[in-house]
Amino acid sequence: MPQEFRIQTIAKIRSDFPDKFGIPRQSGILKDLKSQIVFEPEFRNADALRGLEEFSHLWIVWIFSENIRKEFHPTVRPPRLGGNVRKGVFATRSSFRPNPLALSVVKIEKIENSNEGPVITVSGADLMDGTPIVDIKPYLPYADAVPQATGGFTDKVKFVPLSVNFPDAELQKVAPEKRSALLRVLSEDPRPAYQKDATRVYGFRFASYEIKFTVKDNTLCVQSVSLV
Repeated sequence: MPQEFRIQTIAKIRSDFPDKFGIPRQSGILKDLKSQIVFEPEFRNADALRGLEEFSHLWIVWIFSENIRKEFHPTVRPPRLGGNVRKGVFATRSSFRPNPLALSVVKIEKIENSNEGPVITVSGADLMDGTPIVDIKPYLPYADAVPQATGGFTDKVKFVPLSVNFPDAELQKVAPEKRSALLRVLSEDPRPAYQKDATRVYGFRFASYEIKFTVKDNTLCVQSVSLV
């Protein structure tokens, strides 16, 4: 059996996250987020998507292209546990893996042809803009959904969304169609798990905006919104 396999990039994602900071930690959490799957030139063939419109959801197999390590580390620190507890890498969804492959389930919003070939608009993706996609597969409810499944340590740590204080003067700077998704991103606490400094001003890019904020006592306060 071969020890290495050649994997091609078939598409890339077009999303509102130009950087890793602020990206949802799991797919499907922020259902308001819209992204597009844009195929590479050699795969821009509508016949390859024939029948996909019959499905509601899609699996995306993609590459952690910004988190590739040369050395294997058997344990990682999951953000869900505050970044202070180590778990085995294969017991987590950490991006630092021997093979930097990721799997996300998203909702298909529409499939349309464009000057870039067939483009799939999806919601709920957790990918940085430009992330390489190596495969897509339809989601099959009868086989993929397991209602009785248990979530390990994630079941024991309850996440409490942040309250968001977003001054109206700053919110008005954001395009109306982006506001709902941005509010959800902020409520999910975009800070790295190990950063909890109440005096620090954090910043990240979302769509064409830079958002700066502070967090204190479970309340996120937006300081400013500016175009980038």
